[in-house]
Amino acid sequence: MGETGMVLAAAIAFLGTHFLLSHPLRAPIVGRIGEGAFLGLYSLVAAVTLGWLAIAYRAVGPEQPLWPVDDDLWTIATVMMLAASMLLMGSLLGNPALPNPGTPGALPAEARGVFAVTRHPMMWSFALWGVSHILVFPIPSNLILCCAIILLALVGAALQDRKKEALEPERWRAWEAKTSYWPYAAAVAGRARLGGYRPHDLAGGVVLWLAATWAHGPLAGIPAGIWRWIG
Repeated sequence: MGETGMVLAAAIAFLGTHFLLSHPLRAPIVGRIGEGAFLGLYSLVAAVTLGWLAIAYRAVGPEQPLWPVDDDLWTIATVMMLAASMLLMGSLLGNPALPNPGTPGALPAEARGVFAVTRHPMMWSFALWGVSHILVFPIPSNLILCCAIILLALVGAALQDRKKEALEPERWRAWEAKTSYWPYAAAVAGRARLGGYRPHDLAGGVVLWLAATWAHGPLAGIPAGIWRWIG
């Protein structure tokens, strides 16, 4: 198996074990070993498979880009990363999809801010990260890595909806009625009003975007974001 094939094998292992342990295998394993032991097993498997993916990716030698990358693609990727940063920051507060060990709190009266865009802003931020990195770093091993992140985020979001519908049918279906899986679909359908962004959604997203793209240069050796042009 070649170096790129090893990245593919690791990505399949990472995704496959995540989805299996998160959904069909969770209940039977918890029934046998208990919730605490299951969480330990889940964390161990995730760490091992993610570590394998990282090691395999770093071991890949030089690869030929699949298409030329110019300033137009860098501009698109930069804007996508700004949107991803705002979605991520907005998802950290008041997000009904985040785990809640206690009694679930009341749902927002209406979907505003990032939740008017999609009820899974965190997952879509990861997907946008993956797409933007495919655009500007189109080598085979990176395509595999980024596609794994995109699948993990978007398939995981869809499966999360199914799990929430089973665990909290009335509550979650009420939230689904106000929001959408696909970005802007609820707003187009008239179920959500765009706007109502909170300061940490916008300002926090801009700060994260500036910091992360600045750090891209010293950490990855590739200038990114606006620093590519003004650095």
